[in-house]
Amino acid sequence: MHTIELIQPDDWHCHLRDGDYLHRTVADIATQFHRAIVMPNLSKPITNVADAKAYQQRILSHIPAGNTFKPLMTLYLTESTTPSIIEDAAASDHVYACKLYPAGATTNAQSGVADLATLYPVFETMEMTGLPLLIHGESIDPQADIFDREKLFIEQQLQPLVKKFPNLRVVLEHISTKTAVEFIEASSKNVAATITAHHLLYNRNVIFKGGIKPHYYCLPILKRHKDQQALRKAATSGNPKFFLGTDSAPHAQDKKENHCGCAGIYTAHAALAFYAEVFEQEHALDKLESFASRFGPEFYDLPVNKNKITLIKKTVHIPNNLSFGKTVLIPLRAGETVDWQIQP
Repeated sequence: MHTIELIQPDDWHCHLRDGDYLHRTVADIATQFHRAIVMPNLSKPITNVADAKAYQQRILSHIPAGNTFKPLMTLYLTESTTPSIIEDAAASDHVYACKLYPAGATTNAQSGVADLATLYPVFETMEMTGLPLLIHGESIDPQADIFDREKLFIEQQLQPLVKKFPNLRVVLEHISTKTAVEFIEASSKNVAATITAHHLLYNRNVIFKGGIKPHYYCLPILKRHKDQQALRKAATSGNPKFFLGTDSAPHAQDKKENHCGCAGIYTAHAALAFYAEVFEQEHALDKLESFASRFGPEFYDLPVNKNKITLIKKTVHIPNNLSFGKTVLIPLRAGETVDWQIQP
């Protein structure tokens, strides 16, 4: 197969950052996706409807001329979030979900939640309004092994949460383990998951092959080979509980290549090509459209996009670096190639 026509996909989890960085990130996402769920973990978190609207306007100002990309905004949950904030978000026309970060679990998660019980009134309101809860699912226990943090969060935090709030719509973001796949498969229809291209393409060995490779460091960290295989099977299974979310997370080169490098992998430059590569390897290109273009909007109760795009089989060289504000970033597979591209 040398061409694939798809309903234009959406990205149900991405990081666009802010300020000068939007010139790069918005253009890369908008070139491939019609809509994207935008993460709220800026250096000053997006915690209310007014801030979300202002951030959306900044994003809209960077959309290339003639492009119809639509950013779908989210709120960052803190221990100060109130049910009235959730009611405002559910009534707004631009906030589509709320994001739960365990305190300190990842980039700009310092304002996150240490004790989920403090937000039970918030979760109850989200359950009543139907506003989805998006979760970065990692334990913040300082004794937890980094490769077990997702498993521990599911067992200790998430299972009790979905049991207490059975009608809460939950997306476990960027799942990275076999345990997460099995949890999603066994859960009710209102619990789903996004899967990144990098967790499908790689496992933890790539981080340490020939030395420390900081540009493969992300959170949740790449896991074992068996976890990678479970994710590939889930993504290509045709199960509507799994759908596309890149978790494309840009950091400047100097922020990655230092004594305390930031967690995040930038994939927005070639995200669809990376997914197509995985689906081709799994002999499942016929399942790509549902994973990328149908299951996400169906979960969010949004219409499936009407416009189409075409992917063509063509080797494309990825630059060694990309402009990023006044600096540069190193994209996934920098200096190498990918086998698919969107037909101009």
